[in-house]
Amino acid sequence: MAKERIRKLVASEWVTLDGVFDADSMETWFNPYETEERGELIKAGIDAADDLLLGRTTYEMLAGYWPKLKNNEMGIADRLNSMPKHVVSATLKKAEWQSSQIIANNVAENVLELKRRAGQDILIFGSATLVHSLIKANLVDELRFLVHPVIMGNGKRFFRESMPTTKLKPIKTKPMSAGVTALWYTVG
Repeated sequence: MAKERIRKLVASEWVTLDGVFDADSMETWFNPYETEERGELIKAGIDAADDLLLGRTTYEMLAGYWPKLKNNEMGIADRLNSMPKHVVSATLKKAEWQSSQIIANNVAENVLELKRRAGQDILIFGSATLVHSLIKANLVDELRFLVHPVIMGNGKRFFRESMPTTKLKPIKTKPMSAGVTALWYTVG
């Protein structure tokens, strides 16, 4: 009997040293550390994926920005705009960003079905609540962090007290210019 092929579900998170991933404060902790090296790493993660899986808040933030870009800005705009996007939401009525569909219920079953489809990785940006629920359901295969050398002290944090204890296995660490460190872990 052949083993079922399942695509990797990869959560890519950009955080401060104290775990803040708040989009409202990115001007302080994310933008000042922009380098070509960091941009290439982000692009490589996008290029290795066939689908985006997003929570509603992250989806709405990205959908308000990327569709306005028409000249493949940052080398990723065209890819993000054209690739299939799956937004998990019980409240969103329309997903108007090109190639988007809503997953309103049976999230774990729908994500497992996505993982069973042929193709490259499934990529999640941000979407902490979604990532936490998918870790709990044993559906996240890999966590990738871009850790920025800033302690914010306050703001929305990726890690919350309600998050289940989760063992991670380090895959790779890459210090980059401007003090950003990339960390890759398998989950479980």
